[in-house]
Amino acid sequence: MINIHEKTLNDLEFFTVLNQISAHTLTALGKEAVLAILPFENKDVLMTELAYVNEYLSSFENDNRIPNHGFDTIAKELKLLKIENTYLEVAGLQKIVSMSLTVNSILKFLEKFKEYYPKLQQFGQHIEINTTIIEQIDAVVDRFGDIKDDASPLLSNLRKSINLLKGKINSSFSSALHTYHNLDYLDDIRESVVDNKRVLAVKAMYRRKVKGAIMGGSKTGSIVYIEPETTLQHTRELNNLEYEEKEEVIKILKELTDYIRVFLPLLRDYQEFLINLDMISAKAKYAQSMNAILPEFSEERSMHLRDAYHPLLYLNNIEKGEKTFPQSIGLEKDSRIIVISGPNAGGKSITLKTVGLLQVMLQSGMLIPVHERSHVCLFDRILSDIGDNQSIENHLSTYSYRLKQMNYFLKKCNNKTLFLIDEFGTGSDPELGGALAETFLEVFYEREAFGIITTHYSNLKLLANELPHIKNANMLFNEKTLEPMYKLVIGQAGSSFTFEVAQKNGIPYSLINKSKKKIERGKVRFDATIAKLQKERSKLERTERSLKENEKKKLSEADKLEEVNAKVQKKLESFQELYDSNQRLIYLGQKVNDISEKYFEDQKKRELMAELFRLVQIENSKRKKVSAKQKRAEKHKETQVKQEAEKKVEVIRKKKKEAKKKAIPVEKPKAILRIGDRVRMQDGRAVGSIDTIEKNKAIVNYGMFTTNVSLDQLELVEAKKK
Repeated sequence: MINIHEKTLNDLEFFTVLNQISAHTLTALGKEAVLAILPFENKDVLMTELAYVNEYLSSFENDNRIPNHGFDTIAKELKLLKIENTYLEVAGLQKIVSMSLTVNSILKFLEKFKEYYPKLQQFGQHIEINTTIIEQIDAVVDRFGDIKDDASPLLSNLRKSINLLKGKINSSFSSALHTYHNLDYLDDIRESVVDNKRVLAVKAMYRRKVKGAIMGGSKTGSIVYIEPETTLQHTRELNNLEYEEKEEVIKILKELTDYIRVFLPLLRDYQEFLINLDMISAKAKYAQSMNAILPEFSEERSMHLRDAYHPLLYLNNIEKGEKTFPQSIGLEKDSRIIVISGPNAGGKSITLKTVGLLQVMLQSGMLIPVHERSHVCLFDRILSDIGDNQSIENHLSTYSYRLKQMNYFLKKCNNKTLFLIDEFGTGSDPELGGALAETFLEVFYEREAFGIITTHYSNLKLLANELPHIKNANMLFNEKTLEPMYKLVIGQAGSSFTFEVAQKNGIPYSLINKSKKKIERGKVRFDATIAKLQKERSKLERTERSLKENEKKKLSEADKLEEVNAKVQKKLESFQELYDSNQRLIYLGQKVNDISEKYFEDQKKRELMAELFRLVQIENSKRKKVSAKQKRAEKHKETQVKQEAEKKVEVIRKKKKEAKKKAIPVEKPKAILRIGDRVRMQDGRAVGSIDTIEKNKAIVNYGMFTTNVSLDQLELVEAKKK
């Protein structure tokens, strides 16, 4: 059984959150329902409600948006249906039709998309999709809100008679108007309307000559308004028929209401369903406004809120365009209680309130603004002591009130309790108040309660260090500017920076020194040590950030180098392909040259053609069949590579030419080349061996092909070994 006191809800500003959520409702009844929200007492009901809100939130991000659920309240109609012999007005019947259509469309939608919204589909599963109410009302009331002529045979006959009579009235009035106008008894305006009846505008002097009922006169008395006698007879008859028509309409409405009365429970369900849907929708819209999520629930009593925002502060800062600092904090079995210390205005109280408010919101079926990797658990009781607790009504001082609160805590505190205490132990003598606070904390610890406290007392910081399942924490401060950094650090107590803040605010150094002497030296040293540790931690934080930034830069540079390497590799492959292609063409050229030289010597055409054909066949056997499109693509690629290679070769040639111009020419003694020597062409890289030398020309063998080159163009690489 979950029980959260109203005082805790007030302390954590839970009702302000409800006001903000209520602004997202579409109906007055939905708004009332939101403002009445309290934490759920049953865990299963809570989990179901959270699932509803989470599913509704998901509908904002997909194409299958849940249909509109707006409605006009039928509370008055439901009350009338409970009373026998009453009937519903047409406006009430129209509201019932509208509500029935809305509910039916939502239920059909949820059934159609139950894979997307399984929980919401179950939520409306018990409600019947009913069309008979709509059909019965539509049979009686038209879309303009009038009772249809064919609603009953009698009503149809009455309306026919009424229309016929109205025709007679118009005809008799027109006849009288024509007669008296010809006699010049009428004023220039001829006729007027009094009490929704057409009347003759008779000149006052002729009023006795016109038969009928006087209905009034003009302000000047010059005109008398008379309803003609013939028309008057028909009007009396019309009044009787209209009375009968009204009676028949009431009879029809009573019969229709009696029919609808059977569906009273269903109509109640309709309204209740739409109110709840309005509430769920408002919660989902509120969650969307601050990027709230449904965190994972821990099976054990363990919670970790990562990047948690205080909802009220976050939304307020969004309006102002200011930044909100999130906090990360966790409570587990081995760190059940966290003692937050440090100077005022550092964010201690906000951190404490953030944890408390998010927990209360979660247990009231609301999503919370935390990181998706957060996890939460439920508490049976949440106790709080936050803010100025002076009770003027009961004439209690702050300290007396706080003691009364502590007494309540001691009675209710157990291992399923979350307690939140701001400025623990204050309001009395520091030594005595601190000692009592320490004792209370030990009791909470022994009962295995979970909690967060903020304090300036050194003895509570020391206790947190001594007990294994309590952790110290502090809000980081910039040690140079003494400005808060709004970041919670677990594992180390915080200094209050009392003397540092005083010095920053202009208090003379001599007075600060005097104050230091008045307190125990050990306490000053303890506070100074904590302050020093905080400064060290702050430096480490900066170093860590710097290292992370450097690491990111290195990774970015490595990625760029990888990219460059891949491009270079690709170009090398392209150049290798070009080189291989050129070598093959050189080889083919050499073969053709040999064949042509042989033909030059023996003039045998048949052998020439056979040799050429064999050469073409060998080359064609290496080729693969490709489409014209692929050929064009390959040719284009080859052209691009050639152009790129030529550009680069041109640059290299230019550089070599410039280098040659700068270099002092030194004539090397010409080597005598012999058969078997390894040689290469001047400015060339390929190395071959001389096969034969004839008439100052050598045939050089490169392995794949041979070539005929002048000896002047060759240079010795390695002489043949004897």
